[in-house]
Amino acid sequence: MRGRAGGVRRAGRRAAAYPLALLLAIGTLVLGDPGAGSAKAASGCQGRPTQVIGFATGELRLYRTRSYVCALAVAKRSGAPRPMSVSLQARGGRAVVDKGRFARQAGPVTVHALNRCVRASATLDGRSKATGWILC
Repeated sequence: MRGRAGGVRRAGRRAAAYPLALLLAIGTLVLGDPGAGSAKAASGCQGRPTQVIGFATGELRLYRTRSYVCALAVAKRSGAPRPMSVSLQARGGRAVVDKGRFARQAGPVTVHALNRCVRASATLDGRSKATGWILC
């Protein structure tokens, strides 16, 4: 069959390809990337987990990329909002703090730490944990 311009009609193939492409696009959005279970998706921090420092009421979690360090404080049990804080400081810089009443986690806080040590601290339900200068 010939179209107006004299070429072979391909409307049938296009009509079949469009719904297939649409289905693939929707499936990709819904299912996501197979590697989407990264640290960022689980925590809000980019990078790889470097240290988990546990204490009585929760954990202080540290993540690192080449240039940045990220920290968050995670409660052992979520529940009613309670006082929490997390602090992260690169040597020679100011501390970045997330403080307030949270149900599950405080943070993430991120600092630029290329070739610099950092120190971190977390407080949950009146219990706290701090590091010295680490990740040098």
